[in-house]
Formats: sequence, structure tokens, C-alpha cells
Amino acid sequence: MAGIIKLRNLPIIQRCVWNHFAKTSRTISTSKKNSDTATTVSESKTEDKNWVSYGFDYNSQEDDTNAHHASYFFSITLCVVFGGFAWAYAPDVHMRDWAQREAYLELHRREKAGLKPIDPNYVNPKTVTLPSENDLCDVEIII
Repeated sequence: MAGIIKLRNLPIIQRCVWNHFAKTSRTISTSKKNSDTATTVSESKTEDKNWVSYGFDYNSQEDDTNAHHASYFFSITLCVVFGGFAWAYAPDVHMRDWAQREAYLELHRREKAGLKPIDPNYVNPKTVTLPSENDLCDVEIII
């Protein structure tokens, strides 16, 4: 926001530059000699009579346009571009990379120990208690 406030001095510099370019120089020559030339300087001042403010400055069209362009430039550049860059390259907060790395380490450890990559008996079958035939009654078991 401080940068936008400092841009209030920018119209003075722009006005000086644009006034230099806005002056139209025309050469009038009736002969082929370069010494018989005359130049006229005319300043063209174009103001838009149907100007509608962007809401930054209701008195000066130039200040309003400069503030409008500066605010949208900074909001798009800083928020969208740099914000998207920071979001894309932020550290892994959900630990997805860590979980994948741990899985590779566990697979390597199991291969080194001569075990299967995934044990079919993940839970020891001796510790599992199944219901008896009377508890199941007429429940259909689909395998």
C-alpha cells in the first residue's frame, strides 16, 4: 500500500514526459533549402468529457487512471502471481512426500530381511476371535 501512495508523485513525472511528446512540430518549407524552414509548435490537449471515475480520484482523470492501473498491477502481480508461486512451491504440509518415502524405506527393509513386501497375515490370526456358528444364525456369508 505504501508503494501505491508513493505513486501519487508519478503523474508529475508522466505529465512532463507526455507534454514533451504531445507537442507537435511541423516543418513548413517552400524551397529545397534547409535554412528556410519554419517550425510551429501546437499543444493538443484532449480531455474526455464523458470520463467516469474508477473510484480512486473523482477530481483528476490522470490521478484516477494511474491509481487504478497501479492497484490492479500490484494486486494481480503480488497476489496472484507471487501467491500462486508460493502456494505451488510451499513445503508439504500434509506429509504426502514423507509417507511415500517411509513406504519405500519399509519396502527396502522388508526386502533386505527376506520378507514379502506385503504380509497376507497383517494381523496375527491367533489373536482374531471369530463368532461361533450359533451367533451367525442364518446370516449369509459372501466371500
